[in-house]
Amino acid sequence: MATLQVLQNASVSAGCPVPFLIGLGSSVQSLDRVTREHVYPAESVLFMEGQASQGLMVIVSGKVKLSTASADGRTIVVRVAGAGEVLGLSATVVGRASELTAETVEPTRIKIIPRDSFRQWLRCHPELAFQIAQELAEEYNDTCQQLRSMLLTPTATQRLARTLLQLVRNAGPGNDLHAPFTMTHQEIAEMIGCSRETVTRTLSSLRHKGMIDIEGSTLIVHNREKLHELAQGDGAGFGF
Repeated sequence: MATLQVLQNASVSAGCPVPFLIGLGSSVQSLDRVTREHVYPAESVLFMEGQASQGLMVIVSGKVKLSTASADGRTIVVRVAGAGEVLGLSATVVGRASELTAETVEPTRIKIIPRDSFRQWLRCHPELAFQIAQELAEEYNDTCQQLRSMLLTPTATQRLARTLLQLVRNAGPGNDLHAPFTMTHQEIAEMIGCSRETVTRTLSSLRHKGMIDIEGSTLIVHNREKLHELAQGDGAGFGF
């Protein structure tokens, strides 16, 4: 599960329903025979925290909000996943209950590989276990980064700056200054633990100071160095 793995924009191949297994041989294509596809309307709950895993879910199109609930009932959004991302991998492989709740943000097309089918397939193809372990490790590292950002970053401005930098990093090589920006201000607010008004006000300030621009669904970072300084807490001189 990733943190701000906000967004691995891998395509979903017809012959291989799991993006991180694409190109690993014909054995992977057998998964497609047990895969079913559904379209869910916005605000559909795909699975809930504490619920037994149904199986692996791959987002073909749309967005899914992944969240967890605190002891006092507050909801914390861990990330918003998009097309090409895989949900429920750890719960499916380990056979434990889901750690998060997944809810569609907009109409979303999902490919589902049933838990037992995927586990049986994995037992028949142990040579692919490394790719599974690698993906689980990346999910764990992303989650740790998100929690570190949430718990150890004192101000909403710092958390927002870190989130923007993470979006650019997740856009992949060659996209040092551009990234997809499809989250709403409310989704970002839930992710970094502040109000929607704070996100709107801070983004406006960052744009006014020439650090970023948002054109349609694209984030453009004009001054990565200053944004990085802001993320580290050095807001002196920037008016934050």
